[in-house]
Amino acid sequence: MAVSMYAIAIPTFQKQLASLEAILDKAAEYAAAKKIDFAVLLAARLYPDMFNLTRQVQLATDFAKAAPARLAGLDVPSFPDTETTLPELKERLARTQALLASYKPEQLNGSEAKQLTLKLGGQEVTLTGQDYLLHVALPNFYFHCATAYGILRHNGLEIGKRDFVRR
Repeated sequence: MAVSMYAIAIPTFQKQLASLEAILDKAAEYAAAKKIDFAVLLAARLYPDMFNLTRQVQLATDFAKAAPARLAGLDVPSFPDTETTLPELKERLARTQALLASYKPEQLNGSEAKQLTLKLGGQEVTLTGQDYLLHVALPNFYFHCATAYGILRHNGLEIGKRDFVRR
């Protein structure tokens, strides 16, 4: 039995964004307990040439909102990258979750062979919908979620794999 594109995309994005939000909530509790300005965590990065926590969350939501839109043949929703606080990032997560919840299976199912042309690394690339979802959108989405997790763990937040892979 084949797995539908909807079943691969939407619940995956929803579940992982919920985990990301829960990790951010734990980070807020941690920062308050340790008397750390949360802005310090938002600006933190794993390495000087990597994006900070804020940008990691923005990019995770960007991949989560772009993939279903492209697969459904819709314009990719645009969110300005203006968040500077935890409540603003949580609002971005909530808007992304609401957008994901608005998709119906019939909008994505059948998009496996659909040809998508997009810019990757400055070059135009044409991929099938399935290749785009499985080999571009999901890996990038998980990369930014995992990097956000890594930034917070590196800064002392006591989280583990169970926080990242919530059930």
